[in-house]
Amino acid sequence: MHPILRNVLAVIAGLIAGSLLNGLIINFSRFVIPLPEGSDTSTTEGLQAAILTYEPKHFLFPFIAHAFGSFVGAFVAAKISPNYGFKLAMVVGLFYLVAGIYMVIILPSPLWFDILDLAIAYLPMAYLGWLLAKKKTA
Repeated sequence: MHPILRNVLAVIAGLIAGSLLNGLIINFSRFVIPLPEGSDTSTTEGLQAAILTYEPKHFLFPFIAHAFGSFVGAFVAAKISPNYGFKLAMVVGLFYLVAGIYMVIILPSPLWFDILDLAIAYLPMAYLGWLLAKKKTA
């Protein structure tokens, strides 16, 4: 397979893998930490209203989902890439960071969560994903 095509597929596979894991963790979180009574998170408007009633514990799984999604996505991209593992892992992390910034803009979450999420969950976790992929390859 041509290296450019393989690199493009590596990023796409990383984004898909990270997104699937993110969604699974978010959906699973409701069983571990139930949402406040009357929360409707099926629409953006419902989520915007519900998030105002969240306690700090309700932000644990979103952070974990963002961090592990970025980590796994970067890991997958780095493992598939024939020669640009670090760069592609960081592309995946940057994509998730941009998505995280968008969510900060549209959702009224607490400032402490926004700072923690944007500073730790995306690029640092993508870097760790690359490190793990690199170690397993060596």
